[in-house]
Amino acid sequence: MQKRVLVVDDDDMNLARTKIILGKEYDVLLANSGVRALHILKNQKVDLVLLDIDMPLMNGIETFEHMKEFAADIPVIFLTASGEVEDVVGALLLGAVNYLRKPCPPQELMKRVAQELER
Repeated sequence: MQKRVLVVDDDDMNLARTKIILGKEYDVLLANSGVRALHILKNQKVDLVLLDIDMPLMNGIETFEHMKEFAADIPVIFLTASGEVEDVVGALLLGAVNYLRKPCPPQELMKRVAQELER
C-alpha cells in the first residue's frame, strides 16, 4: 500500500505542483488550510505531513501545535518561502523532522519525503 502524504498550503498552485511531483510515488492528500488539515488528520491515516508555515487564519506553527494533541507521531516537514531563521528554528524546536525552502526542486522534495518515510 502506498504511503500517504498530506500537503498543507494555502496556495492552490503549490498544492497542485506538489501533488504532481509526489503523486507518482505516494497517495497525496491536499488541504488548503490548517483547519482542513486537522480535519483530515483526525479522519484518515497519514504517514507524513508537508506543512506550509505562512498561512492565513491558522499558520503552520499553530496547526502543528494542534496536531501534536492527537497526531504527535506523524512526521512533519515544514515548507517555507520566507527563509526566516526564527520560523525554521521554531518549527524544528517544536519537533518538525525537517524543513524545505519554497520553491523546492522536485528531486529534493522527493528525496526528503523518501528519507522521512523510510525511518
